[in-house]
Amino acid sequence: MDSLPGGVMAFAPMSDLLQLPQSERLALAIALWDSLDDQARDGALSVDPALCAEHDRRWASHLDNPDAALAWDEVRSQLGLG
Repeated sequence: MDSLPGGVMAFAPMSDLLQLPQSERLALAIALWDSLDDQARDGALSVDPALCAEHDRRWASHLDNPDAALAWDEVRSQLGLG
């Protein structure tokens, strides 16, 4: 039996879990994420302050002029991807 971070014992070895089909690994990851409470989720990922500021700037820009947004299909077309 393998040990996961924090000393938690897994019922299946990590190497076996990594061999699961992609859809099952994704379902497992989502189930694990959903098992965290809000406080644990908030502390799980740190965001660079500059990245956070850029996100806030872009969101404010969108709120000021939502008509400037492009549909994803239009973006793909402009990039020659679709």
